[in-house]
Amino acid sequence: MFSIPGKQAVSISSAAAVQIRKLMERDGSEGLRIGVKKGGCAGMEYTMEYVDAVDPNDEVVEQDGARVMIAPMAQMFLFGTQIDYETSLLESGFKFKNPNVVDACGCGESIKFKDIDELKAEQGN
Repeated sequence: MFSIPGKQAVSISSAAAVQIRKLMERDGSEGLRIGVKKGGCAGMEYTMEYVDAVDPNDEVVEQDGARVMIAPMAQMFLFGTQIDYETSLLESGFKFKNPNVVDACGCGESIKFKDIDELKAEQGN
């Protein structure tokens, strides 16, 4: 598991915490698991799902009653990310402000991360 002692892997905005908590209560889930997978025109996509159980290998971040679990394979890519929830006239949804992203497609659905060696060097591994 990837982590830096004393530092949370991701941060959750107040708006995101409210939305996550609301959906956890509505669905009776243990929290929101986030990850990444190959796909999209930039190479990678975020994944999100509400789950009934915490995987022992997940990195768990809790704030204001909201629980986010980070899948093991995504921890390095998501370290330092802020999860926000934005509402506009046309859409609403979770937004990831990720310092590890170097490029994104025009639609914003897929991203490209820094090289693995560069991520490890920045994060002290």
